[in-house]
Amino acid sequence: MPTVSTHSRQQTTRMPQQSIRFAFDNSYRRLPDHFHARIHPTPVTTPGLIKLNAALFEELGLDPAAADPDVATPLFAGNLLPNGGDPIAMAYAGHQFGNFVPQLGDGRAILLGEVLDRAGQRRDIQLKGSGQTPFSRSGDGRAALGPVLREYILAEAMHALGIPTTRALAAVTTGEPVYRETILPGAILTRVASSHIRVGTFQYFASRGDTEAVRHLADHVIARHYPQASGADSPYLALIEGVLERQAALIAAWMHVGFIHGVMNTDNMAISGETIDYGPCAFMDAYDPATVFSSIDRGGRYAYGNQPGIAQWNLARFAETLLPLIDDASDAAIQQATDLIRGFFGRYEEHWTAGMRRKLGLATAEPEDVDLIHGLLDAMKASGADFTLTFRRLCDAAADPAADSGVRDLFLDRQAYDAWAAQWRARLERDPQTPAERAEHMRDTNPAVIPRNHRVEQALNAAVEQSDFGPFEAILRVLERPYEDRPELAGYTEPPQEEERVLKTFCGT
Repeated sequence: MPTVSTHSRQQTTRMPQQSIRFAFDNSYRRLPDHFHARIHPTPVTTPGLIKLNAALFEELGLDPAAADPDVATPLFAGNLLPNGGDPIAMAYAGHQFGNFVPQLGDGRAILLGEVLDRAGQRRDIQLKGSGQTPFSRSGDGRAALGPVLREYILAEAMHALGIPTTRALAAVTTGEPVYRETILPGAILTRVASSHIRVGTFQYFASRGDTEAVRHLADHVIARHYPQASGADSPYLALIEGVLERQAALIAAWMHVGFIHGVMNTDNMAISGETIDYGPCAFMDAYDPATVFSSIDRGGRYAYGNQPGIAQWNLARFAETLLPLIDDASDAAIQQATDLIRGFFGRYEEHWTAGMRRKLGLATAEPEDVDLIHGLLDAMKASGADFTLTFRRLCDAAADPAADSGVRDLFLDRQAYDAWAAQWRARLERDPQTPAERAEHMRDTNPAVIPRNHRVEQALNAAVEQSDFGPFEAILRVLERPYEDRPELAGYTEPPQEEERVLKTFCGT
């Protein structure tokens, strides 16, 4: 593994004693040295604070003095390190679009350390775009402003929607350009996660035949994320089962809100069960399972409708890394792991169907509900009906049949909607809720607003091209409470006009 001397380059400044102190407890740093490289962020010339997430800052229990903009700016730019920090870049590998790359790693991210938040939960604090590391290969280790703001918006939107995700703590400009297809302003994101351990982290060591490292990593993950597995007859099988369950619930939650990750490589699947790495991601407008936004996904591998299958494929790669730990008899280990992985779709379907029932206002379960759900989705696809608006307007229709017209107007084939709605209303008659109760529960499940891709792009363009962060702040305020109907949502709930449509998003690396 590459190594680097932290004395061979311009150094960040450690903050004076008795100044800023984060309550770091860096458990990943205590793993063997070949799990990571010690590396300091590269200082930047003239950092500027764009945004500090005050609510998350408080949740983490960080030193209040660090919220002062004069301190937060150099701190979250990587120019200053809080006392107790021991920054590292993490090693990992990964399958990228199905092709295995044995060494990736944190090429532009540096883990400052881990803190225990106010709830006692361990959280990573990482700088993304903070300079070269031993894993940068030919990259500059930097991030452009647009992708940093995109991740801030999308991560916080997902959190507000109630979907497990990494969080955005801060965003700063660097005062330095980054060179991509064009020259762009640079920025750094401070990302918070339950951990940054990925399927690809396990693959890094397994591909090298380093079974002891895989064991160290698995034991660390069990202690950190899946302590219940430690008491199982086979802790490593229990670990697979735990990760599988969380991923099944996570992917179902993505599907419920029309989210398309865009690059579900194994290095972008977090073992914790959080959504991680918001690159060419987007929320679907018109419903179509074949929807792809990523500019590099030319074959549709990571299309919306393919996400459950890709999750299962990634989990199979994870299980392969643990085979030597499961059973000395390899055939037995393979069979046991295979049985678990084959069960993924059953777990996923349970989560997905339960969530879709909630979206349709069904408090009870009947076998025919699956046909009812798919009947609506088929009609939506045939008519190009907007995913988010259809389900949100169904909330009104559930309270008052006269509101059917609002949903009906979203369908080119209105008779198809009418036929489905008749089946839905017959099903609702067998459900115990009152119409008012049903509508209220549906509004808690079907968001009124999502980060529409054209609105996100408008905010990014204003910031990048005009240094205007007003639209960025505005969309963050709108997305804070996505399940409420509010006057300020006007214009943010509607799908794009034809000339506003954004069909491709980019990785930003």
